[in-house]
Amino acid sequence: MTASLGQFLHLNFYSLMNFKAKLLASFVGLCLSLSACAQNETPEQLVKKRLTERLANLPEISSVTASPLKGIYEVVIEGPEIYYTDEKAEYLMRGDLFDIVNKVNLTEAKTEKLTTVAFKDLPTKDAITIVRGKGTKKIAVFEDPNCGYCKRFEADLQKLDDVTIYLYLYPILGSDSTVKSKNIWCAADKNKAWQAWMLKSEPPATANTACNTEAITRNVELGKKFKITGTPTVIFQNGTRVPGAIPLEKLKEAIAERS
Repeated sequence: MTASLGQFLHLNFYSLMNFKAKLLASFVGLCLSLSACAQNETPEQLVKKRLTERLANLPEISSVTASPLKGIYEVVIEGPEIYYTDEKAEYLMRGDLFDIVNKVNLTEAKTEKLTTVAFKDLPTKDAITIVRGKGTKKIAVFEDPNCGYCKRFEADLQKLDDVTIYLYLYPILGSDSTVKSKNIWCAADKNKAWQAWMLKSEPPATANTACNTEAITRNVELGKKFKITGTPTVIFQNGTRVPGAIPLEKLKEAIAERS
């Protein structure tokens, strides 16, 4: 009787200890696993994770990198747009970060890098080619026929020499822009029709229904791919771009420097 009771207690004590040991091992394993996960996450990954959790409507984050400013991280989202946040992702800032020692706008430099286009890969068959002089230097210009800034810019483009201009009709200001772009594209002399409209407000003839205007559709898709959100936008041979109608002298300087 006593032996049986002792045996019973021994077996149950052993089972209990074995259960506790397994439970402790599982707990320790879980802790180690969680610790390992936490240790394997970089500060950049943690910042991205926290921002994603806290800002549900934030566009997809392309990258998070430590900025030269201690404790501040650069956050690039689709667009591209650049923001800055602290290491705990409790604050979000938008604006330009300057390196005042080297006199560099770091935000501008990064944006330019993110929006660089491989000029040689541009589909020039979908552009109106305009040659001034020998056409040695090259630029690509995205323009909407109903863009007032584009019309002023076009007047300046007339004053360039020794340049080849690849003009991409980029109708983003409404349905009438699409109609005009197609009519210009289908004209017997595309260049002449474009200049007549932009400089003299002479509307192009209505396009023949048999005319293939798929180039206009491709241009819109190309502009979206390159994140071109406004017209005019100039792309230089080195792949950098300038949005907006920049003054003629600055345009000439940029062509000389970036060709």
